[in-house]
Amino acid sequence: MKKSRRKVKVFYYLKTRPCNNLYYNFNLPQLALFLLLAAIPFLGYFFLANYLPNILEGAISYPLLVLFTSIFYLSIILFLYTEFTVFYLDVSVVTTARIVEMEQLGLFSRTISELELFRIQDVTSEVNGFFPSIFHYGNVFVKTASENTNIIFHNVKNPETIREELLKLAHEDRKLHMATAINEEA
Repeated sequence: MKKSRRKVKVFYYLKTRPCNNLYYNFNLPQLALFLLLAAIPFLGYFFLANYLPNILEGAISYPLLVLFTSIFYLSIILFLYTEFTVFYLDVSVVTTARIVEMEQLGLFSRTISELELFRIQDVTSEVNGFFPSIFHYGNVFVKTASENTNIIFHNVKNPETIREELLKLAHEDRKLHMATAINEEA
Protein backbone atom coordinates (compact mmCIF):
# COMPACT_ATOMS: atom_id res chain seq x y z
CA MET A 1 0.00 0.00 0.00
CA LYS A 2 1.43 3.35 -1.06
CA LYS A 3 0.67 6.42 1.03
CA SER A 4 0.39 9.70 -0.80
CA ARG A 5 2.39 12.58 0.59
CA ARG A 6 1.22 16.06 -0.07
CA LYS A 7 3.10 19.30 0.17
CA VAL A 8 2.27 21.38 3.20
CA LYS A 9 2.07 25.11 2.55
CA VAL A 10 1.91 27.85 5.19
CA PHE A 11 -1.17 30.02 4.66
CA TYR A 12 -1.04 32.28 7.68
CA TYR A 13 1.54 33.22 10.27
CA LEU A 14 -0.60 34.97 12.88
CA LYS A 15 0.61 37.17 15.70
CA THR A 16 -1.38 39.27 18.10
CA ARG A 17 -1.34 42.89 17.01
CA PRO A 18 0.32 45.14 19.60
CA CYS A 19 -1.50 47.90 21.47
CA ASN A 20 -4.98 46.54 20.68
CA ASN A 21 -6.36 44.66 23.63
CA LEU A 22 -5.89 45.13 27.34
CA TYR A 23 -5.80 41.44 28.21
CA TYR A 24 -3.99 39.36 25.61
CA ASN A 25 -0.78 41.07 24.64
CA PHE A 26 2.01 43.46 25.36
CA ASN A 27 0.24 46.79 25.23
CA LEU A 28 -0.07 50.36 26.41
CA PRO A 29 -1.18 49.71 30.02
CA GLN A 30 1.94 47.63 30.71
CA LEU A 31 4.11 50.27 29.06
CA ALA A 32 2.44 53.02 31.12
CA LEU A 33 2.97 50.99 34.30
CA PHE A 34 6.62 50.51 33.36
CA LEU A 35 7.11 54.27 32.88
CA LEU A 36 5.30 55.05 36.14
CA LEU A 37 7.45 52.59 38.07
CA ALA A 38 10.60 53.95 36.43
CA ALA A 39 9.74 57.46 37.72
CA ILE A 40 9.41 56.38 41.38
CA PRO A 41 13.16 56.45 42.23
CA PHE A 42 13.49 59.94 40.72
CA LEU A 43 10.58 61.20 42.80
CA GLY A 44 12.09 59.51 45.86
CA TYR A 45 15.44 61.18 45.22
CA PHE A 46 13.89 64.65 44.98
CA PHE A 47 11.88 63.99 48.15
CA LEU A 48 15.02 62.87 50.04
CA ALA A 49 17.10 65.75 48.67
CA ASN A 50 14.54 68.33 49.82
CA TYR A 51 13.33 66.85 53.12
CA LEU A 52 16.04 64.45 54.36
CA PRO A 53 19.36 65.56 52.78
CA ASN A 54 21.45 63.80 55.48
CA ILE A 55 20.44 60.37 54.15
CA LEU A 56 22.05 61.12 50.79
CA GLU A 57 25.34 62.07 52.46
CA GLY A 58 25.69 59.06 54.77
CA ALA A 59 28.53 56.56 54.30
CA ILE A 60 26.18 53.59 54.66
CA SER A 61 22.78 54.99 53.68
CA TYR A 62 23.82 56.34 50.26
CA PRO A 63 25.28 53.02 48.97
CA LEU A 64 22.21 51.19 50.32
CA LEU A 65 19.92 53.59 48.43
CA VAL A 66 21.94 53.01 45.25
CA LEU A 67 21.75 49.23 45.79
CA PHE A 68 17.97 49.22 46.37
CA THR A 69 17.40 51.55 43.40
CA SER A 70 19.46 49.23 41.19
CA ILE A 71 17.50 46.19 42.34
CA PHE A 72 14.26 48.09 41.73
CA TYR A 73 15.29 49.01 38.16
CA LEU A 74 16.45 45.46 37.40
CA SER A 75 13.06 44.18 38.58
CA ILE A 76 11.27 46.64 36.29
CA ILE A 77 13.41 45.60 33.32
CA LEU A 78 12.72 41.91 34.08
CA PHE A 79 8.97 42.67 34.17
CA LEU A 80 9.15 44.48 30.82
CA TYR A 81 11.26 41.71 29.27
CA THR A 82 8.83 39.03 30.46
CA GLU A 83 5.84 40.87 29.02
CA PHE A 84 7.60 41.44 25.71
CA THR A 85 8.70 37.79 25.50
CA VAL A 86 5.15 36.57 26.08
CA PHE A 87 3.87 38.94 23.39
CA TYR A 88 6.63 38.15 20.88
CA LEU A 89 6.56 34.36 21.17
CA ASP A 90 2.77 33.94 20.94
CA VAL A 91 2.40 32.63 17.38
CA SER A 92 -0.18 30.67 15.40
CA VAL A 93 0.61 29.01 12.07
CA VAL A 94 -2.08 27.84 9.63
CA THR A 95 -0.94 25.38 6.98
CA THR A 96 -2.78 23.29 4.40
CA ALA A 97 -2.85 20.39 6.88
CA ARG A 98 -3.11 21.81 10.39
CA ILE A 99 -3.13 24.73 12.78
CA VAL A 100 -0.26 25.03 15.25
CA GLU A 101 -0.66 27.47 18.14
CA MET A 102 2.36 28.29 20.29
CA GLU A 103 1.37 30.21 23.40
CA GLN A 104 4.09 31.60 25.65
CA LEU A 105 2.77 31.77 29.23
CA GLY A 106 5.87 33.17 30.93
CA LEU A 107 9.63 33.09 30.56
CA PHE A 108 9.84 29.35 31.11
CA SER A 109 6.36 28.12 30.24
CA ARG A 110 4.89 27.38 26.81
CA THR A 111 1.89 25.51 25.44
CA ILE A 112 1.80 24.16 21.90
CA SER A 113 -1.53 23.03 20.45
CA GLU A 114 -1.95 21.30 17.13
CA LEU A 115 -5.22 20.80 15.29
CA GLU A 116 -5.72 19.00 11.99
CA LEU A 117 -7.91 21.01 9.65
CA PHE A 118 -10.36 18.20 8.85
CA ARG A 119 -11.38 18.13 12.53
CA ILE A 120 -12.67 21.73 12.43
CA GLN A 121 -16.41 21.97 12.95
CA ASP A 122 -16.97 25.71 13.20
CA VAL A 123 -14.98 28.91 12.75
CA THR A 124 -16.30 32.20 14.15
CA SER A 125 -14.86 35.68 13.81
CA GLU A 126 -15.59 38.45 16.29
CA VAL A 127 -14.98 42.18 15.93
CA ASN A 128 -16.07 44.22 18.96
CA GLY A 129 -15.73 47.94 19.37
CA PHE A 130 -15.07 51.11 17.47
CA PHE A 131 -11.31 50.79 16.90
CA PRO A 132 -11.38 47.10 15.93
CA SER A 133 -14.06 47.92 13.35
CA ILE A 134 -12.05 50.77 11.87
CA PHE A 135 -8.68 49.00 11.86
CA HIS A 136 -10.10 45.56 10.88
CA TYR A 137 -8.87 43.37 13.70
CA GLY A 138 -10.60 40.93 15.98
CA ASN A 139 -10.68 37.38 17.33
CA VAL A 140 -11.15 34.13 15.43
CA PHE A 141 -12.55 31.10 17.30
CA VAL A 142 -11.86 27.63 15.86
CA LYS A 143 -14.10 24.94 17.37
CA THR A 144 -13.88 21.16 17.20
CA ALA A 145 -15.89 18.33 18.73
CA SER A 146 -13.26 17.99 21.44
CA GLU A 147 -13.52 20.33 24.40
CA ASN A 148 -9.78 20.79 24.91
CA THR A 149 -8.56 21.59 21.38
CA ASN A 150 -10.47 24.78 20.60
CA ILE A 151 -8.12 27.51 19.38
CA ILE A 152 -8.54 31.27 19.61
CA PHE A 153 -6.54 33.74 17.53
CA HIS A 154 -6.55 36.97 19.53
CA ASN A 155 -6.48 40.38 17.83
CA VAL A 156 -5.58 39.29 14.32
CA LYS A 157 -5.89 41.44 11.23
CA ASN A 158 -8.88 40.75 8.94
CA PRO A 159 -10.59 38.06 11.04
CA GLU A 160 -13.41 37.58 8.51
CA THR A 161 -10.93 36.69 5.76
CA ILE A 162 -9.11 34.27 8.04
CA ARG A 163 -12.44 32.65 9.01
CA GLU A 164 -13.43 32.16 5.36
CA GLU A 165 -10.01 30.75 4.43
CA LEU A 166 -10.04 28.35 7.39
CA LEU A 167 -13.46 27.03 6.42
CA LYS A 168 -12.29 26.59 2.84
CA LEU A 169 -9.08 24.82 3.92
CA ALA A 170 -11.01 22.57 6.33
CA HIS A 171 -13.44 21.59 3.56
CA GLU A 172 -10.57 20.76 1.16
CA ASP A 173 -8.72 18.79 3.85
CA ARG A 174 -11.91 16.89 4.72
CA LYS A 175 -12.37 15.94 1.04
CA LEU A 176 -8.75 14.78 0.85
CA HIS A 177 -9.14 12.61 3.96
CA MET A 178 -12.37 11.12 2.64
CA ALA A 179 -10.69 10.27 -0.68
CA THR A 180 -7.73 8.72 1.15
CA ALA A 181 -10.07 6.64 3.33
CA ILE A 182 -11.99 5.43 0.26
CA ASN A 183 -8.74 4.52 -1.54
CA GLU A 184 -7.49 2.57 1.49
CA GLU A 185 -10.72 0.57 1.65
CA ALA A 186 -10.45 -0.39 -2.03
